[in-house]
Amino acid sequence: MWHIAKRELYDNLNSLRFALTMVLLLGLMLTNALVHLQEHPAQIKKYRASVAVALNALRSRTDLYDIAQRGPGLLYKKPSALGFCAEGGDTLLPDAVGRNDTVWEDGELKSFWTMKYPSTTPDLKNIRSDITKVDWAFIIGSVLSLIALLFTFDSISGERERGTLRLILANSIPRHTVLTGKFLGALISITIPFTLAVLMNLLVISMSSAIRLDAEAWGRLSIIFFLVLVYMCLFLALGLLVSARVRQSAVSLVILLLTWIVFVVFMPSVLPSIVSGFSPAPMTADEFQERIVQLDRELLSKYDNRLWADETLKTKQVRSEYVTRDAEIQERLNEKHLTQQIDQVQRARTVSRVSPVTIFQHLLELFAGTGFERHLQFLENAQRYAREYREFVIDTDNTDPESLHLIGVREGMSQKPVSPEAVPIFEDTFSLSRDFNAAAVDLLLLMLFVIVLLSGAYLAFVHVEV
Repeated sequence: MWHIAKRELYDNLNSLRFALTMVLLLGLMLTNALVHLQEHPAQIKKYRASVAVALNALRSRTDLYDIAQRGPGLLYKKPSALGFCAEGGDTLLPDAVGRNDTVWEDGELKSFWTMKYPSTTPDLKNIRSDITKVDWAFIIGSVLSLIALLFTFDSISGERERGTLRLILANSIPRHTVLTGKFLGALISITIPFTLAVLMNLLVISMSSAIRLDAEAWGRLSIIFFLVLVYMCLFLALGLLVSARVRQSAVSLVILLLTWIVFVVFMPSVLPSIVSGFSPAPMTADEFQERIVQLDRELLSKYDNRLWADETLKTKQVRSEYVTRDAEIQERLNEKHLTQQIDQVQRARTVSRVSPVTIFQHLLELFAGTGFERHLQFLENAQRYAREYREFVIDTDNTDPESLHLIGVREGMSQKPVSPEAVPIFEDTFSLSRDFNAAAVDLLLLMLFVIVLLSGAYLAFVHVEV
């Protein structure tokens, strides 16, 4: 087996396709690194400036009513240091949630801060990253998969055409040994230029003082490299399968190119659009705003006559109840609208899993900290912080024995100044354990694709007539 693998490796190393692969991968990876060195520092600078503005505004408030009514403002999503691995369509996803304005104001009564979620993506049918982006997802998902097919399209059919396959099998070598040797030889042949290109990419990025990769980032890169190997095995197995089923290398190449176009180009782009077209569309921005206004009017009609009756304690209690109910209604409708958008995107992503390149894209985005799954994690972080923020306001008010404990009314809340350092600060964190849980299904599907194609290649090669 190793003799066949070494022979396959030697033939590939001396071929023109190996030299072209080396040049192409090095060029693409170097381009990827240089572009990231230009874009990522600007993203980090913008993120830090936005966070600083929000943090300064939050720490400038010492009145508990202002802290509760105006809230923490916008909560910003932290850019991933591994954005060069997968852009993940982040340009289509909002980089902040929350609200930094007052929805309504009636005298001294004002609406309270609520979480507001911008549209999950302006174009719900487009859930893929920009294919013109030269990131690892494009280089590996499109270019490297095609290279894997070019290294295996003639592995068996070419031997049959030259008559060497008869000589190999005449030496009583088991067919699975021959197939495994060719598979390993092709895998090593592609891994060599890819590894060199990756090392060059990471060397250029690591030398920059503007970008720092911590231990977790290197761990994620190791996981990504493993995923790349599995992904390459998938297309190598596909190439061996087709090569074993046909007699001519030219026919094998044509079939593999058509298969590559279907799985890599056609299905990831068309299937999500079809599913999104048949799925119930979420509320538009105008419909959402009309629904908000309608609910506000219905709520106001229940309390209007009692809000300004007098300045008794009972009236203040009514005002507190009105402001609290209004905030709950707006928050509930915002979350419902967000859930509708997420469900539509999730349905499209589920159907697109029939394409291995889409599965690999999802996994790469997940461990690179970009894309839709990363955005869902950011939303969870923001929602958890919103709960902590509200609990802080209530707990702070409850600790003041002089307070009337009427949240939503200035004179009904604690009048003691609040220390700015005591107010919770939002931190957008990455969770590798959560990423592993989210990746379980996609990883199993990718491995299943590899096993099925390898089994098919073996069965096809067993029945080859020489």
